[in-house]
Amino acid sequence: MRVTKEKLTDLIKTKLQKAGLNEEHAEIAADVLVFADERGIHSHGAMRVEYYAERIAKGGINTNPEFKFEKTGPCSAVFHADGGNGHAAAKLAMAEAINMAKENGVAIVGVRDMSHSGAISYFTHQAAEADLIGFSVCQSDPMVVPFGGAEPYYGTNPIAFAAPSADGRKITLDMATTVQAWGKILHARSKNESIPDTWAVDEKGEPTTDPFKVSALLPISGPKGYGLGMMVDILSGILLGLPFGNKVSSMYENLSEYRKLGQLHIVINPAFFTGLMDFKQNISNTMEDLNQIKPATGFSKVLYPGQNNDVVIAEYKENGIEIVDDIYEYLISDTIHNNQYDHKNPFAE
Repeated sequence: MRVTKEKLTDLIKTKLQKAGLNEEHAEIAADVLVFADERGIHSHGAMRVEYYAERIAKGGINTNPEFKFEKTGPCSAVFHADGGNGHAAAKLAMAEAINMAKENGVAIVGVRDMSHSGAISYFTHQAAEADLIGFSVCQSDPMVVPFGGAEPYYGTNPIAFAAPSADGRKITLDMATTVQAWGKILHARSKNESIPDTWAVDEKGEPTTDPFKVSALLPISGPKGYGLGMMVDILSGILLGLPFGNKVSSMYENLSEYRKLGQLHIVINPAFFTGLMDFKQNISNTMEDLNQIKPATGFSKVLYPGQNNDVVIAEYKENGIEIVDDIYEYLISDTIHNNQYDHKNPFAE
């Protein structure tokens, strides 16, 4: 199924409003979800709407939060999300961080007590659009076996980075600290496809290619991914006085309770360190340098991080965004939720 960006945004916004989210927050959430879909990151796009709608309808997301921005220093602040929509909280917190970095050169803003915020590169793109460097990390529920361990402790704990160039393009990194994000497992389930045996393990701790048998995910590059996941948990959990490690609430357990997640935005103003135009031009030069590197066997070109997204965006702009038929049918239906997510095992079907 192919739909235009505008139609998909409207369908998602409407569905979230029907579930109980206010118009402003529904509009922001829809924008973040479509941002992912139009880049081909469907694991963080429209397929998440039914989950959000069910949690909203059951009271697990505060639909009337008292957002509060608390400055704690010239370059630091905490954004209190009050259990509200994570997409809105993270976007508004990044807007505050951008203002602080423009004035003071750097900004570090933590977001406390939020719900899931989707593809976090959306927020680093906010910074890059403002000619700033954006860095963001956030917690997720424990579903990753630490290196050398036999049971989950950390989440997929993603890291995102973005920097502007002289011609409008952006260097973009958005990665889970696992081989793949949990959303990729959900996407494989939705399409009834197998997964590589390097992504996850079953309940016996053995590699599996069946997304329905996944019991835990694996950290990327063994101890390196394990260490990165720990770093993210410290910066977005312990630093903000929030639950951490295996104490982080499950995305799918008890949808009637607020999740109290944390996210940390770091924004750097290049103008305080070098000339802004020189910085942006050198980012462009980096992109060109990477594209000119001799490709390895089996590759046609070396891409800079985020370049493939631009290719997907151009194709979807011309032909419409591709979404699974079942998801489209849900979006146009009157159904808010099917009670499929409220269970105690996040890996259950």
